[in-house]
Amino acid sequence: MSIFGLGDKDIGIDLGTANVLVTLKGKGIVLNEPSVVAIDRKAHKILATGHEAKEMLGRTPEQIKAVRPMQDGVIADFTATQLMLKNIIYKICQRYRIGKPRVVVGVPSGITEVEERAVEEAILQAGAKEVYLIEEPMAAAIGAGLEIAEPSGSIIVDIGGGTTEVAVISLGGIVVSNSIRIAGDELDENIINYVKREMNLAIGDTTAEQIKKEIGCAMPLVTELTMDVSGRDLTTGLPQTLKITSTQVEEAIHESVEKIVDTIRQTLERTPPELSSDIMEKGIVLAGGGALIKNIDKLVAEKTEMPVYIATDPLECVVKGTGKTLEDLERLKTVLINSRKRK
Repeated sequence: MSIFGLGDKDIGIDLGTANVLVTLKGKGIVLNEPSVVAIDRKAHKILATGHEAKEMLGRTPEQIKAVRPMQDGVIADFTATQLMLKNIIYKICQRYRIGKPRVVVGVPSGITEVEERAVEEAILQAGAKEVYLIEEPMAAAIGAGLEIAEPSGSIIVDIGGGTTEVAVISLGGIVVSNSIRIAGDELDENIINYVKREMNLAIGDTTAEQIKKEIGCAMPLVTELTMDVSGRDLTTGLPQTLKITSTQVEEAIHESVEKIVDTIRQTLERTPPELSSDIMEKGIVLAGGGALIKNIDKLVAEKTEMPVYIATDPLECVVKGTGKTLEDLERLKTVLINSRKRK
């Protein structure tokens, strides 16, 4: 039996590696929570999703598994993703009393057909009537308010949790794109490894993410920031709290940030000359959680010698783009990868 029961509504989903955001036609963003699910291994049922499940990461007993079912922007654990989606959509349908919706979901631009099918199946099995896929950089561009249908070039850089997507867009299509699996999660991993190597301290993903958000920077700050970091001393095996500086975090993430900048430069190098002049005039727009890393806009501007802007609410660009696509589906159908209907 479908989990949808009453009036039809349309749903837009940003199925991110780090967070799932959902927009409901006419309501705006109705859900924003971590892409984490906690499952009882014995009973094969969901115990928690989102913020509650994230709190369990690294803290569960043997019979409970807390996982991030999305890795590098794609489904890594199909069963966990399906359970997470069912749980999320069920909550929204109960709250807003809606029936079988059409769903637009953002996916990475480098996605394979097998990965596309996995996303479609997971959403159809959660009870959707139709599924439309849109490439994340296109959704981010629409959500950031770029004029994608104009015969003029725009460039969007979406630095998410699992992937960084760079796309040059003109006349409602992606002209040149690049996708690398280096983004927020990789930066967290960089911080974990740095703290282990330089400070002899073992920390978890949640702590690393907190460090990145609070004092992470791509270039030196005018005033250096510090924060206390707690973990396990690798020599004594006992809990330990040390101070880490923004300069140390910059050093930790430097290599990955440089790879992101290189990807932007490579995309610009492959851009047709006419569109290059448009982009020079309009500048580069940064979206996604990575756009919030301090001074990343300044670093990209310095390395590309172009104006760089951070989109309004960069974390919400992709989901807002799916929502705008739903509102004008007939006109924007050309930007979709494909669509499948429930049989």
